[in-house]
Amino acid sequence: AAQGAGPWPSPGPGPQSGPPLRRPAAMARFSAFLNPVLVLFSCDLCLVRANRPPSPVNVTVTQLKANSATVSWDVPEGDVVIGYAILQQRQDGQMQRFIREVNTTNRACVLWDLAEDADYIIQVQSIGLYGESQASKRVHFRTLKETDRLPSNSSNQGDITMEGLDKDRQLQTGEIIIIVAVLLMWAAVIALFCRQYDIIKDNDSNNNKEKTKPSSEHSTPERPSGGLLRSK
Repeated sequence: AAQGAGPWPSPGPGPQSGPPLRRPAAMARFSAFLNPVLVLFSCDLCLVRANRPPSPVNVTVTQLKANSATVSWDVPEGDVVIGYAILQQRQDGQMQRFIREVNTTNRACVLWDLAEDADYIIQVQSIGLYGESQASKRVHFRTLKETDRLPSNSSNQGDITMEGLDKDRQLQTGEIIIIVAVLLMWAAVIALFCRQYDIIKDNDSNNNKEKTKPSSEHSTPERPSGGLLRSK
């Protein structure tokens, strides 16, 4: 008969877990030194961001031509701005230009050397004492064609010529009016002088007549010098 098997052998002891891992003392000291540095850096970064000027507003493009355009913008009041930066790029990505100017209070910039009949995108940043502002909203514009500029210039020149002619005519009319007024004044002065001269002359003649009348009235009649002849 089969003998009953004895009790199952107890499993051997499993792998015992060792003592918990501990960081080296050098790592702990480095962490203790790094944490304050990170805190100071984050505080400085927050202060810089807080002191940055706000983004420019009302960015507009005017005086569009075939090879140039003028960009203007506004800066909120109360912020110290010492310059500006403009990012200019073609919409097709062929050309990109970065313009930066400091120690200026200008709120406009002329963009030169543009390609005619091309699409551009610009963004403006304000430069303050503690850094640059966020970029403004993108503004899209398209330059004119060279052929589109000529008629406008010719029409403007015609307008300027017509304005010049109108001004010349106005000046000629004004000069004629002034000359006529001066002549009328001289004529009035001469007429007044002649009238006064006639009045003075008449008064002199009347005075002379009045002076001659008393002398004729008081004069004695002349007696005949010869006597009467007696008849024999």
